Amino acid sequence: MAELKGRNFLTLMDFTPEEIRHFLDLAAKFKKMKKEGRTHDGLKGKNVALIFEKTSTRTRCSFEVAAHDLGMQTTYLDNSGSQLGKKESVEDTASVLGRMYDGIEYRGFGQERVETIAEYSGVPTWNGLTDEYHPTQILADMLTVREYLKDEKGKKFVYMGDARFNMGNSLMIGCAKLGLHFVACAPKKYFPNEELVNKCRAWAAESGGSITLTEDTDEAVKNADVIYTDVWVSMGEPAGIWEERIRDLTPYKVTMEKMNKASENAIFMHCLPAFHDLKTEVGKEMGEKYGFNDMEVTDEVFSKYRDVLFDEAENRMHTIKAVMAATLGYEG
Repeated sequence: MAELKGRNFLTLMDFTPEEIRHFLDLAAKFKKMKKEGRTHDGLKGKNVALIFEKTSTRTRCSFEVAAHDLGMQTTYLDNSGSQLGKKESVEDTASVLGRMYDGIEYRGFGQERVETIAEYSGVPTWNGLTDEYHPTQILADMLTVREYLKDEKGKKFVYMGDARFNMGNSLMIGCAKLGLHFVACAPKKYFPNEELVNKCRAWAAESGGSITLTEDTDEAVKNADVIYTDVWVSMGEPAGIWEERIRDLTPYKVTMEKMNKASENAIFMHCLPAFHDLKTEVGKEMGEKYGFNDMEVTDEVFSKYRDVLFDEAENRMHTIKAVMAATLGYEG
C-alpha cells in the first residue's frame, strides 16, 4: 500500500481499494478506542483549518470532534470569516493557510476549488463535500455496511433518485473500487455522467463488482442488500426546481413496499438530512405547497432503520478521524 502521509483526500478515485480499506480499518480501530475511553491524541500540536462555504451539522461536528480527539486545534471559517474568492483569490488564501495550518478541510461548491486549495496550500487537504464528490460520506457508508452486513464486497447496493451529483458519483466510485454491485435507479436524465460510469465499470471489472443503470424500481430493489437515497434538491440549487424533481422522482421514493422486495437482511441508508416528515421549515413549506407528508423516503422506513441511519451519521466522525490521522502521519 502506498504511503498515505502527506496525501490529499479529494475523491476516492485517487485511492486504491487497499488504501480505502485501510481508512476503514483505521476508522474501526478509532471507533473501538473511543467507545472504550482510550485516548488517541497522537497529533498534539497540530492545527487544522475548516473552510465551510456550505453549512453542515455532521461534517463540521465530525471534523471538529475528530481533530480534538487526535489532539489538534481547529479554526472554523465560514463565508463571513474568510475572504476566500471574494477579496482574495483561492490560490492566495490557500497559500496563506498552508503556512499556518497542518491540514485544511473544504466544504463548498465546485471540485476545482478544493483542488486549487490542495495545490497552493502544500498541506493535506480534505474534501468535506463539493458539487461533484463527497468522499468522506462514502467511507462512513462503507463502515456502516461492514457493521451491519459483515463485509461490503459482493453486496448489491441500490441508489434511488438523482444520481448525477456528489452522492451518486461517490457511491458509484466507492462501490466500484470495493467490489459491490452498484445500481443507480432513476429516470434516464438523472443517470450519472457516462465518462464516470465507464471509469467505474473498469474498476468494478477489477474488483468483482458491477455497475447497473436502470429506470425499473422493481428490478433495482430485488434482492438488494442496501437501499440508499438522498434529498432530491441539493444545497445551492434554486428553489424553483422542486416541482420538477418531485414530479420526476416520486416513483423512486423509498417505501416499505420497496424495502420488502429487497433481501431479508437489507438495510436502508441516507446521508442526511432527510425529508421523511414535515418537522422542518423546508419540509413543511414543500408539504403544504405540493400536498405530501414526505419526499425521498417515508417516515415508516426512516423510523424502522433509525439505528442504522444514526450509526451511519456517527461513523462520519470515525472515518474522518481516520482520514486526518493517516494523511497527517498519526503514530499510535
